Amino acid sequence: MTYLLALDQGTSSSRTIVFDRQGAIVAQAQRELPQIYPRPGHVEHDPMQIWGTQLATAQEALKAAGISASQITSLGITNQRETTIVWNRKTGQPIHNALVWQDRRAEPVCAQLRADGHADRIQQKTGLLVDAYFSGTKLQWLLDHVPGARAAAERGELAFGTVDTWLVWQLTQGQRHVTDVSNASRTMLFNVHSNSWDQDLLDLLNIPRSLMPEVQPSASHFGDTAAPVLGAAIHIGGMAGDQQSALFGQACFAPGMAKNTYGTGCFMLMHTGTQFHASRNGLLTTSAAQTDSRPQFALEGSVFVGGAVVQWLRDGLRAIEHSGQVQQLAESVPDSGGVMMVPAFTGLGAPYWDADARGTITGLTRGTTVAHIARAALESIAYQSAALLQAMSLDAVANGGQPVSELRVDGGASVNNLLMQFQADLLGIPVVRPACVETTALGAAYLAGLTTGIYQNSEELSALWKAERRFTPTQDKARADALMARWEQAVRQTTAR
Repeated sequence: MTYLLALDQGTSSSRTIVFDRQGAIVAQAQRELPQIYPRPGHVEHDPMQIWGTQLATAQEALKAAGISASQITSLGITNQRETTIVWNRKTGQPIHNALVWQDRRAEPVCAQLRADGHADRIQQKTGLLVDAYFSGTKLQWLLDHVPGARAAAERGELAFGTVDTWLVWQLTQGQRHVTDVSNASRTMLFNVHSNSWDQDLLDLLNIPRSLMPEVQPSASHFGDTAAPVLGAAIHIGGMAGDQQSALFGQACFAPGMAKNTYGTGCFMLMHTGTQFHASRNGLLTTSAAQTDSRPQFALEGSVFVGGAVVQWLRDGLRAIEHSGQVQQLAESVPDSGGVMMVPAFTGLGAPYWDADARGTITGLTRGTTVAHIARAALESIAYQSAALLQAMSLDAVANGGQPVSELRVDGGASVNNLLMQFQADLLGIPVVRPACVETTALGAAYLAGLTTGIYQNSEELSALWKAERRFTPTQDKARADALMARWEQAVRQTTAR
Protein backbone atom coordinates (compact mmCIF):
# COMPACT_ATOMS: atom_id res chain seq x y z
CA MET A 1 0.00 0.00 0.00
CA THR A 2 1.02 3.58 -0.72
CA TYR A 3 0.20 6.06 2.05
CA LEU A 4 0.21 9.86 2.11
CA LEU A 5 -0.02 11.90 5.31
CA ALA A 6 -1.85 15.25 5.28
CA LEU A 7 -1.52 17.73 8.15
CA ASP A 8 -4.52 20.11 8.15
CA GLN A 9 -3.94 22.90 10.65
CA GLY A 10 -7.10 25.03 10.91
CA THR A 11 -8.31 27.96 12.96
CA SER A 12 -10.32 25.94 15.45
CA SER A 13 -8.62 22.54 15.27
CA SER A 14 -5.63 20.55 14.06
CA ARG A 15 -6.29 17.42 12.01
CA THR A 16 -4.27 14.71 10.33
CA ILE A 17 -5.56 12.33 7.65
CA VAL A 18 -3.88 9.24 6.19
CA PHE A 19 -4.85 8.76 2.52
CA ASP A 20 -4.19 5.86 0.20
CA ARG A 21 -3.12 6.28 -3.42
CA GLN A 22 -6.73 6.54 -4.63
CA GLY A 23 -7.42 9.47 -2.31
CA ALA A 24 -9.51 7.38 0.10
CA ILE A 25 -9.30 8.11 3.84
CA VAL A 26 -7.52 5.34 5.77
CA ALA A 27 -7.54 7.03 9.21
CA GLN A 28 -7.80 10.46 10.76
CA ALA A 29 -7.47 12.30 14.06
CA GLN A 30 -8.49 15.76 15.26
CA ARG A 31 -7.85 17.97 18.29
CA GLU A 32 -9.38 21.30 19.21
CA LEU A 33 -7.14 24.37 19.19
CA PRO A 34 -7.86 26.87 21.99
CA GLN A 35 -8.69 30.43 20.93
CA ILE A 36 -7.26 33.45 22.77
CA TYR A 37 -9.11 36.79 22.83
CA PRO A 38 -7.00 39.31 24.81
CA ARG A 39 -9.32 42.22 23.94
CA PRO A 40 -11.99 43.11 21.35
CA GLY A 41 -10.63 42.73 17.83
CA HIS A 42 -7.60 40.73 18.98
CA VAL A 43 -7.44 36.99 18.17
CA GLU A 44 -4.41 34.86 19.06
CA HIS A 45 -3.18 31.27 19.18
CA ASP A 46 -0.33 29.82 21.24
CA PRO A 47 2.21 28.65 18.58
CA MET A 48 3.34 25.81 20.83
CA GLN A 49 -0.28 24.61 21.06
CA ILE A 50 -0.54 24.77 17.27
CA TRP A 51 2.48 22.48 17.05
CA GLY A 52 1.50 20.29 19.98
CA THR A 53 -2.04 19.58 18.72
CA GLN A 54 -0.79 18.96 15.17
CA LEU A 55 1.92 16.56 16.32
CA ALA A 56 -0.52 14.68 18.54
CA THR A 57 -3.02 14.18 15.70
CA ALA A 58 -0.26 12.95 13.37
CA GLN A 59 0.78 10.35 15.94
CA GLU A 60 -2.85 9.35 16.57
CA ALA A 61 -3.69 9.05 12.85
CA LEU A 62 -0.67 6.80 12.21
CA LYS A 63 -1.69 4.61 15.14
CA ALA A 64 -5.31 4.46 13.96
CA ALA A 65 -4.13 3.43 10.49
CA GLY A 66 -1.96 0.72 12.01
CA ILE A 67 1.15 1.91 10.17
CA SER A 68 4.48 3.46 11.06
CA ALA A 69 6.04 6.68 9.78
CA SER A 70 8.41 4.64 7.59
CA GLN A 71 5.40 3.51 5.52
CA ILE A 72 4.44 7.10 4.58
CA THR A 73 5.69 7.97 1.10
CA SER A 74 5.25 11.72 1.52
CA LEU A 75 3.69 14.32 3.78
CA GLY A 76 1.62 17.37 2.77
CA ILE A 77 0.67 20.41 4.83
CA THR A 78 -2.33 22.70 4.53
CA ASN A 79 -3.11 25.47 6.97
CA GLN A 80 -5.09 28.46 8.12
CA ARG A 81 -3.67 31.33 6.09
CA GLU A 82 -2.34 34.79 7.09
CA THR A 83 -1.84 33.82 10.76
CA THR A 84 1.51 35.32 11.77
CA ILE A 85 4.25 33.84 13.96
CA VAL A 86 7.72 35.22 14.82
CA TRP A 87 10.30 33.15 16.70
CA ASN A 88 13.94 33.16 17.75
CA ARG A 89 16.07 31.24 15.28
CA LYS A 90 18.45 29.94 17.95
CA THR A 91 16.00 28.89 20.67
CA GLY A 92 12.96 28.19 18.48
CA GLN A 93 10.78 30.06 20.99
CA PRO A 94 7.99 32.38 19.73
CA ILE A 95 8.39 36.00 20.78
CA HIS A 96 4.58 36.43 21.09
CA ASN A 97 1.39 34.52 20.51
CA ALA A 98 0.42 34.03 16.87
CA LEU A 99 -1.76 36.81 15.46
CA VAL A 100 -4.66 34.96 13.82
CA TRP A 101 -6.00 35.96 10.40
CA GLN A 102 -9.15 37.33 12.10
CA ASP A 103 -7.08 39.74 14.25
CA ARG A 104 -7.80 43.41 13.45
CA ARG A 105 -5.18 45.24 15.55
CA ALA A 106 -3.23 46.36 12.46
CA GLU A 107 -6.18 48.19 10.89
CA PRO A 108 -4.85 51.69 11.78
CA VAL A 109 -1.71 50.97 9.75
CA CYS A 110 -3.84 49.73 6.85
CA ALA A 111 -5.99 52.86 7.01
CA GLN A 112 -2.81 54.96 6.79
CA LEU A 113 -1.53 52.96 3.81
CA ARG A 114 -4.82 53.57 2.01
CA ALA A 115 -4.81 57.26 2.95
CA ASP A 116 -1.25 57.62 1.67
CA GLY A 117 -2.24 56.24 -1.73
CA HIS A 118 -0.47 52.87 -1.62
CA ALA A 119 -3.54 50.65 -2.24
CA ASP A 120 -3.33 50.46 -6.05
CA ARG A 121 0.39 49.70 -6.04
CA ILE A 122 -0.08 46.96 -3.44
CA GLN A 123 -2.97 45.41 -5.38
CA GLN A 124 -0.99 45.39 -8.64
CA LYS A 125 1.97 43.65 -6.99
CA THR A 126 0.11 41.26 -4.68
CA GLY A 127 -3.45 40.97 -5.98
CA LEU A 128 -4.72 41.89 -2.52
CA LEU A 129 -6.72 44.74 -1.07
CA VAL A 130 -5.02 46.58 1.79
CA ASP A 131 -6.49 44.97 4.90
CA ALA A 132 -5.45 43.84 8.39
CA TYR A 133 -6.56 40.33 7.30
CA PHE A 134 -3.14 39.77 5.69
CA SER A 135 0.18 38.97 7.37
CA GLY A 136 2.35 41.97 6.49
CA THR A 137 0.90 44.53 8.87
CA LYS A 138 0.58 41.86 11.59
CA LEU A 139 4.30 41.23 11.28
CA GLN A 140 5.01 44.96 11.44
CA TRP A 141 2.88 45.21 14.61
CA LEU A 142 4.88 42.44 16.32
CA LEU A 143 8.20 44.09 15.46
CA ASP A 144 6.98 47.44 16.78
CA HIS A 145 5.22 46.26 19.95
CA VAL A 146 7.21 43.30 21.33
CA PRO A 147 10.12 44.72 23.38
CA GLY A 148 13.43 44.19 21.61
CA ALA A 149 11.87 42.51 18.58
CA ARG A 150 12.87 45.04 15.94
CA ALA A 151 16.48 45.19 17.12
CA ALA A 152 16.66 41.38 17.18
CA ALA A 153 15.17 41.25 13.67
CA GLU A 154 17.75 43.74 12.40
CA ARG A 155 20.48 41.46 13.80
CA GLY A 156 19.01 38.51 11.87
CA GLU A 157 18.03 36.62 15.03
CA LEU A 158 14.30 36.19 14.27
CA ALA A 159 12.27 34.19 11.76
CA PHE A 160 8.80 34.96 10.43
CA GLY A 161 6.35 32.41 9.17
CA THR A 162 2.74 31.60 8.55
CA VAL A 163 1.52 28.35 10.10
CA ASP A 164 2.93 26.16 7.31
CA THR A 165 6.41 27.59 7.85
CA TRP A 166 6.15 27.12 11.62
CA LEU A 167 5.13 23.46 11.22
CA VAL A 168 8.00 22.68 8.84
CA TRP A 169 10.45 24.37 11.22
CA GLN A 170 9.19 22.09 14.03
CA LEU A 171 9.02 18.95 11.88
CA THR A 172 12.63 19.44 10.72
CA GLN A 173 13.81 20.61 14.16
CA GLY A 174 14.86 23.99 12.82
CA GLN A 175 16.60 22.80 9.67
CA ARG A 176 14.17 24.31 7.16
CA HIS A 177 12.66 27.84 7.00
CA VAL A 178 10.35 27.62 3.97
CA THR A 179 6.89 28.42 2.64
CA ASP A 180 5.03 27.91 -0.61
CA VAL A 181 3.76 30.46 -3.11
CA SER A 182 0.10 30.15 -2.08
CA ASN A 183 0.81 31.06 1.55
CA ALA A 184 3.36 33.71 0.60
CA SER A 185 0.77 35.37 -1.62
CA ARG A 186 -1.40 36.07 1.45
CA THR A 187 1.19 38.20 3.26
CA MET A 188 0.82 41.48 1.28
CA LEU A 189 4.64 41.31 0.93
CA PHE A 190 4.93 38.90 -2.01
CA ASN A 191 5.10 39.86 -5.68
CA VAL A 192 2.90 37.27 -7.39
CA HIS A 193 4.28 38.15 -10.82
CA SER A 194 7.91 37.29 -9.99
CA ASN A 195 7.10 34.75 -7.22
CA SER A 196 9.45 36.54 -4.83
CA TRP A 197 9.42 38.79 -1.79
CA ASP A 198 9.01 42.39 -2.93
CA GLN A 199 11.74 44.66 -1.55
CA ASP A 200 9.61 47.75 -2.18
CA LEU A 201 6.82 46.37 0.03
CA LEU A 202 9.24 45.15 2.69
CA ASP A 203 10.69 48.67 2.83
CA LEU A 204 7.21 50.21 2.93
CA LEU A 205 6.38 48.24 6.11
CA ASN A 206 9.94 48.43 7.48
CA ILE A 207 10.44 44.66 7.58
CA PRO A 208 13.99 43.22 7.39
CA ARG A 209 14.35 40.71 4.56
CA SER A 210 16.28 38.33 6.86
CA LEU A 211 12.98 37.45 8.57
CA MET A 212 11.45 35.95 5.44
CA PRO A 213 11.34 32.23 4.57
CA GLU A 214 12.45 30.70 1.29
CA VAL A 215 9.54 30.39 -1.16
CA GLN A 216 9.02 27.20 -3.20
CA PRO A 217 6.35 25.77 -5.54
CA SER A 218 3.50 24.05 -3.67
CA ALA A 219 4.60 20.65 -4.98
CA SER A 220 8.30 20.49 -4.15
CA HIS A 221 10.69 19.02 -1.59
CA PHE A 222 10.40 21.19 1.53
CA GLY A 223 12.72 18.97 3.59
CA ASP A 224 12.40 15.80 5.65
CA THR A 225 10.97 15.41 9.11
CA ALA A 226 13.60 14.74 11.77
CA ALA A 227 13.42 11.02 12.54
CA PRO A 228 12.64 11.44 16.29
CA VAL A 229 9.52 13.54 15.58
CA LEU A 230 7.31 10.77 14.16
CA GLY A 231 9.62 7.76 14.39
CA ALA A 232 11.21 7.98 10.93
CA ALA A 233 12.24 10.65 8.45
CA ILE A 234 9.33 11.53 6.13
CA HIS A 235 9.64 13.43 2.85
CA ILE A 236 7.67 16.72 3.00
CA GLY A 237 6.43 17.14 -0.56
CA GLY A 238 3.38 19.38 -0.57
CA MET A 239 2.22 22.64 0.98
CA ALA A 240 -0.63 25.05 0.29
CA GLY A 241 -2.92 27.43 2.15
CA ASP A 242 -6.26 25.84 2.99
CA GLN A 243 -8.38 27.44 0.27
CA GLN A 244 -5.85 26.92 -2.52
CA SER A 245 -5.38 23.35 -1.28
CA ALA A 246 -9.14 22.77 -1.50
CA LEU A 247 -9.14 24.14 -5.07
CA PHE A 248 -6.40 21.60 -5.89
CA GLY A 249 -8.19 18.79 -4.05
CA GLN A 250 -11.32 19.54 -6.11
CA ALA A 251 -9.21 19.03 -9.27
CA CYS A 252 -9.94 22.59 -10.43
CA PHE A 253 -6.82 22.86 -12.56
CA ALA A 254 -8.11 24.69 -15.65
CA PRO A 255 -9.13 28.35 -16.06
CA GLY A 256 -12.81 28.86 -15.26
CA MET A 257 -13.11 25.91 -12.85
CA ALA A 258 -14.40 27.00 -9.43
CA LYS A 259 -15.06 25.60 -5.96
CA ASN A 260 -16.91 26.93 -2.92
CA THR A 261 -16.15 25.79 0.62
CA TYR A 262 -19.15 26.10 2.95
CA GLY A 263 -17.82 26.44 6.46
CA THR A 264 -18.29 29.05 9.18
CA GLY A 265 -17.80 31.43 6.28
CA CYS A 266 -17.68 30.60 2.59
CA PHE A 267 -14.59 30.77 0.40
CA MET A 268 -14.98 30.64 -3.36
CA LEU A 269 -12.00 30.35 -5.71
CA MET A 270 -11.91 30.26 -9.50
CA HIS A 271 -8.78 29.18 -11.31
CA THR A 272 -7.63 31.75 -13.87
CA GLY A 273 -4.53 30.00 -15.26
CA THR A 274 -1.23 31.77 -15.80
CA GLN A 275 -2.67 35.25 -16.31
CA PHE A 276 -2.83 37.81 -13.49
CA HIS A 277 -5.94 39.97 -13.56
CA ALA A 278 -6.79 42.45 -10.83
CA SER A 279 -10.50 42.11 -10.06
CA ARG A 280 -12.84 44.90 -11.07
CA ASN A 281 -15.66 43.45 -8.99
CA GLY A 282 -14.47 43.35 -5.37
CA LEU A 283 -12.52 40.06 -5.44
CA LEU A 284 -8.92 39.20 -4.56
CA THR A 285 -6.34 37.78 -6.96
CA THR A 286 -4.24 35.13 -5.27
CA SER A 287 -1.59 32.58 -6.21
CA ALA A 288 -3.05 29.14 -6.77
CA ALA A 289 -1.14 26.04 -5.70
CA GLN A 290 1.76 25.61 -8.14
CA THR A 291 3.39 22.37 -9.26
CA ASP A 292 6.40 24.11 -10.82
CA SER A 293 7.94 27.57 -11.05
CA ARG A 294 5.27 28.99 -13.39
CA PRO A 295 2.82 31.33 -11.65
CA GLN A 296 -0.79 30.16 -11.40
CA PHE A 297 -3.60 32.42 -10.26
CA ALA A 298 -7.12 32.32 -8.86
CA LEU A 299 -9.82 34.85 -8.09
CA GLU A 300 -11.07 34.58 -4.52
CA GLY A 301 -14.08 35.88 -2.67
CA SER A 302 -15.03 35.35 0.97
CA VAL A 303 -18.39 35.35 2.76
CA PHE A 304 -17.92 36.22 6.43
CA VAL A 305 -21.07 34.48 7.71
CA GLY A 306 -21.98 31.21 6.00
CA GLY A 307 -22.70 28.22 8.20
CA ALA A 308 -22.35 30.54 11.21
CA VAL A 309 -25.90 31.73 10.50
CA VAL A 310 -27.11 28.25 11.48
CA GLN A 311 -25.18 28.58 14.76
CA TRP A 312 -26.99 31.89 15.33
CA LEU A 313 -30.36 30.18 14.78
CA ARG A 314 -29.34 27.66 17.43
CA ASP A 315 -27.55 29.83 20.00
CA GLY A 316 -28.99 33.31 19.43
CA LEU A 317 -32.56 32.82 18.24
CA ARG A 318 -32.88 29.36 19.87
CA ALA A 319 -34.99 28.25 16.91
CA ILE A 320 -33.31 24.82 16.86
CA GLU A 321 -31.55 22.67 19.45
CA HIS A 322 -28.79 21.41 17.16
CA SER A 323 -27.58 22.39 13.70
CA GLY A 324 -28.81 19.22 12.02
CA GLN A 325 -32.43 20.31 12.57
CA VAL A 326 -32.23 23.35 10.30
CA GLN A 327 -33.03 21.53 7.05
CA GLN A 328 -36.15 19.89 8.50
CA LEU A 329 -37.40 23.21 9.89
CA ALA A 330 -36.69 25.05 6.64
CA GLU A 331 -38.40 22.35 4.58
CA SER A 332 -41.57 22.63 6.69
CA VAL A 333 -42.52 25.67 4.56
CA PRO A 334 -42.48 25.78 0.73
CA ASP A 335 -40.41 28.98 0.61
CA SER A 336 -39.29 31.86 2.83
CA GLY A 337 -42.63 33.64 2.52
CA GLY A 338 -40.94 36.78 1.23
CA VAL A 339 -38.52 36.96 4.17
CA MET A 340 -34.94 37.89 3.29
CA MET A 341 -32.05 37.69 5.77
CA VAL A 342 -28.69 39.42 5.27
CA PRO A 343 -26.43 37.97 8.02
CA ALA A 344 -23.96 40.84 8.15
CA PHE A 345 -23.13 40.13 11.79
CA THR A 346 -19.51 41.23 11.27
CA GLY A 347 -19.98 43.34 8.15
CA LEU A 348 -20.12 42.12 4.55
CA GLY A 349 -17.20 40.56 2.70
CA ALA A 350 -16.75 40.22 -1.06
CA PRO A 351 -17.98 41.60 -3.33
CA TYR A 352 -19.48 44.32 -1.07
CA TRP A 353 -16.64 45.01 1.42
CA ASP A 354 -18.71 46.96 3.92
CA ALA A 355 -17.26 46.54 7.42
CA ASP A 356 -19.99 48.69 8.95
CA ALA A 357 -22.97 46.71 7.59
CA ARG A 358 -25.05 44.86 10.18
CA GLY A 359 -27.52 42.01 9.87
CA THR A 360 -31.12 42.58 8.83
CA ILE A 361 -34.28 40.57 8.30
CA THR A 362 -36.74 42.09 5.82
CA GLY A 363 -40.14 41.11 4.43
CA LEU A 364 -41.69 40.17 7.77
CA THR A 365 -45.51 39.86 7.87
CA ARG A 366 -48.05 38.71 10.44
CA GLY A 367 -47.86 35.27 8.81
CA THR A 368 -44.09 34.92 9.23
CA THR A 369 -43.02 31.96 11.36
CA VAL A 370 -39.68 30.80 12.71
CA ALA A 371 -39.63 28.27 9.87
CA HIS A 372 -39.66 31.10 7.31
CA ILE A 373 -36.78 32.80 9.12
CA ALA A 374 -34.85 29.51 9.23
CA ARG A 375 -35.36 29.06 5.50
CA ALA A 376 -34.29 32.65 4.81
CA ALA A 377 -31.18 32.12 6.97
CA LEU A 378 -30.22 28.99 5.03
CA GLU A 379 -30.91 30.68 1.70
CA SER A 380 -28.73 33.65 2.69
CA ILE A 381 -25.68 31.37 2.37
CA ALA A 382 -26.63 30.64 -1.23
CA TYR A 383 -27.43 34.28 -2.05
CA GLN A 384 -24.06 35.48 -0.79
CA SER A 385 -22.27 32.73 -2.72
CA ALA A 386 -24.25 33.56 -5.87
CA ALA A 387 -23.14 37.19 -5.60
CA LEU A 388 -19.53 35.97 -5.45
CA LEU A 389 -19.95 33.77 -8.51
CA GLN A 390 -21.58 36.58 -10.47
CA ALA A 391 -18.58 38.81 -9.68
CA MET A 392 -16.20 36.04 -10.76
CA SER A 393 -18.02 35.49 -14.03
CA LEU A 394 -17.99 39.24 -14.75
CA ASP A 395 -14.22 39.32 -14.15
CA ALA A 396 -13.71 36.20 -16.29
CA VAL A 397 -15.66 37.58 -19.25
CA ALA A 398 -13.96 41.00 -18.96
CA ASN A 399 -10.62 39.22 -19.31
CA GLY A 400 -11.62 37.19 -22.34
CA GLY A 401 -12.70 34.05 -20.53
CA GLN A 402 -16.00 32.25 -20.06
CA PRO A 403 -18.49 32.39 -17.16
CA VAL A 404 -18.25 29.58 -14.61
CA SER A 405 -20.18 26.56 -15.94
CA GLU A 406 -20.11 24.32 -12.86
CA LEU A 407 -19.47 24.86 -9.14
CA ARG A 408 -17.75 22.17 -7.08
CA VAL A 409 -18.63 22.32 -3.39
CA ASP A 410 -17.23 21.06 -0.09
CA GLY A 411 -17.26 21.92 3.61
CA GLY A 412 -19.72 21.15 6.38
CA ALA A 413 -22.81 22.92 4.98
CA SER A 414 -22.37 21.27 1.56
CA VAL A 415 -24.08 18.16 2.98
CA ASN A 416 -27.35 20.15 3.21
CA ASN A 417 -29.30 19.06 0.13
CA LEU A 418 -31.88 21.86 0.38
CA LEU A 419 -29.12 24.48 0.39
CA MET A 420 -27.22 22.88 -2.51
CA GLN A 421 -30.37 22.64 -4.66
CA PHE A 422 -31.27 26.27 -3.95
CA GLN A 423 -27.68 27.21 -4.83
CA ALA A 424 -27.99 25.49 -8.21
CA ASP A 425 -31.35 27.17 -8.83
CA LEU A 426 -29.91 30.63 -8.11
CA LEU A 427 -26.77 30.10 -10.21
CA GLY A 428 -28.41 28.37 -13.14
CA ILE A 429 -25.48 25.92 -13.35
CA PRO A 430 -24.84 22.49 -11.82
CA VAL A 431 -23.55 22.32 -8.25
CA VAL A 432 -21.45 19.20 -7.72
CA ARG A 433 -20.55 17.59 -4.40
CA PRO A 434 -17.55 15.20 -4.47
CA ALA A 435 -17.35 11.75 -2.95
CA CYS A 436 -14.60 13.02 -0.61
CA VAL A 437 -15.53 16.36 0.98
CA GLU A 438 -12.18 16.52 2.86
CA THR A 439 -10.76 18.34 -0.15
CA THR A 440 -8.46 20.65 1.82
CA ALA A 441 -6.40 17.79 3.26
CA LEU A 442 -6.74 15.85 0.00
CA GLY A 443 -5.17 18.72 -1.96
CA ALA A 444 -2.11 18.67 0.32
CA ALA A 445 -1.83 14.90 -0.12
CA TYR A 446 -2.09 15.20 -3.91
CA LEU A 447 0.67 17.84 -3.97
CA ALA A 448 2.91 15.57 -1.89
CA GLY A 449 2.13 12.64 -4.17
CA LEU A 450 3.05 14.61 -7.28
CA THR A 451 6.43 15.51 -5.83
CA THR A 452 7.32 11.89 -5.12
CA GLY A 453 6.01 10.47 -8.41
CA ILE A 454 2.99 8.67 -6.96
CA TYR A 455 0.99 10.74 -9.45
CA GLN A 456 2.42 11.74 -12.80
CA ASN A 457 0.32 14.80 -13.63
CA SER A 458 -2.91 16.71 -13.01
CA GLU A 459 -4.77 14.57 -15.58
CA GLU A 460 -4.24 11.55 -13.35
CA LEU A 461 -5.60 13.49 -10.35
CA SER A 462 -8.61 14.67 -12.37
CA ALA A 463 -9.43 11.02 -13.10
CA LEU A 464 -9.43 10.26 -9.34
CA TRP A 465 -12.00 13.00 -8.61
CA LYS A 466 -15.49 11.52 -8.28
CA ALA A 467 -18.87 13.23 -7.84
CA GLU A 468 -21.18 12.01 -5.06
CA ARG A 469 -24.20 14.09 -6.16
CA ARG A 470 -24.96 16.59 -8.88
CA PHE A 471 -27.60 19.28 -8.24
CA THR A 472 -29.03 20.70 -11.48
CA PRO A 473 -31.16 23.89 -11.72
CA THR A 474 -34.93 23.35 -11.52
CA GLN A 475 -36.19 26.92 -12.03
CA ASP A 476 -35.94 29.28 -14.98
CA LYS A 477 -33.49 32.15 -15.27
CA ALA A 478 -36.17 34.83 -14.92
CA ARG A 479 -37.14 33.48 -11.49
CA ALA A 480 -33.51 33.30 -10.37
CA ASP A 481 -32.84 36.85 -11.59
CA ALA A 482 -35.88 38.13 -9.68
CA LEU A 483 -34.69 36.45 -6.48
CA MET A 484 -31.18 37.92 -6.85
CA ALA A 485 -32.69 41.38 -7.45
CA ARG A 486 -34.60 41.04 -4.16
CA TRP A 487 -31.37 39.97 -2.46
CA GLU A 488 -29.49 43.01 -3.73
CA GLN A 489 -32.34 45.23 -2.54
CA ALA A 490 -32.04 43.66 0.93
CA VAL A 491 -28.25 44.26 0.88
CA ARG A 492 -28.84 47.92 0.03
CA GLN A 493 -31.14 48.21 3.06
CA THR A 494 -28.45 46.58 5.20
CA THR A 495 -25.74 48.98 4.10
CA ALA A 496 -27.87 52.17 3.95
CA ARG A 497 -26.80 54.80 6.46
